[in-house]
Formats: sequence, structure tokens, C-alpha cells
Amino acid sequence: MIWLINELKGCDASILLDGPNTEKTALQNNGLFGYDLIDDIKTTLENACPGVVSCADIIVAATRDAVGMVSRSRI
Repeated sequence: MIWLINELKGCDASILLDGPNTEKTALQNNGLFGYDLIDDIKTTLENACPGVVSCADIIVAATRDAVGMVSRSRI
């Protein structure tokens, strides 16, 4: 799935970039949250396995887990 999305020039996790005039601070993304959790996960993984797991990988795994939790695995 990640390969397909990247081939289509989609999800590159740029929503996670900090700073002014980034997607994270864009008005249309005002309702998004959970950045701290993703940053914590990325830091932990980066300390254990530097340069192996991308932020896009973390978003995919977190989304999968959240959907599973919300749907109570009825998918």
C-alpha cells in the first residue's frame, strides 16, 4: 500500500512537519490531533532503529490500529 501511494505521489507525511506555513498549521487541518503521540512513537523507534521507520509508516500503522479499535475488529 505504501509503495502504491508513493508511486502516485501521495502520502509523504508532510502533515507532520513543524513550522509556520506548513500543512500542520493550515486552516483546513485545524481539527487534526495526535501529533505528540506520533512524535513520541517516532522518537522511540528512531532511538531503537535509526533511519528505518518513516513517519508515513507510523501514520499507516496508527490508522490501521485506530480503525481496528473503533470497529472492534469488524472489518
